[in-house]
Amino acid sequence: MKEKYVTIHRLPTVNEYKKISDAVGWTDFMNYEVIGQSLKQSLFGVVVQYYDEIVGMGRVVGDGHIYFYIQDIAVMPQHQGSGIGNFIMDAITAYLKEHAPEKSFVGLFAAKGKEPFYNKYGFNKHDGMTGMFGVVHGSTIM
Repeated sequence: MKEKYVTIHRLPTVNEYKKISDAVGWTDFMNYEVIGQSLKQSLFGVVVQYYDEIVGMGRVVGDGHIYFYIQDIAVMPQHQGSGIGNFIMDAITAYLKEHAPEKSFVGLFAAKGKEPFYNKYGFNKHDGMTGMFGVVHGSTIM
């Protein structure tokens, strides 16, 4: 079945992004009104195609010099467990090895239980550092 998957170095379209995000349960956490602008600001994107359907995505955002963040790694539920996450991370890590300067900071947030998947790509917890984030709701960051 893996021979039917094709990795393409491009960003997902807004519709592809919405479809995959909805399928993985991100609907309530996304502001789809600005996703087009957000995608345009990405440094790198990758999608995985199965026949004529995009079934996985990932991208890199940041300043392109010191800070790089891996975002939106998602795979359609019916294709999870097929190695698509590896295809996406392989493309992203190849991009970073070519474009991220020495001592760049590369960050990501992993869903609970997915840490071992990212550990094999060199992402780990670090002593003395805690990953934190906030979400804007109205005029408050929560």
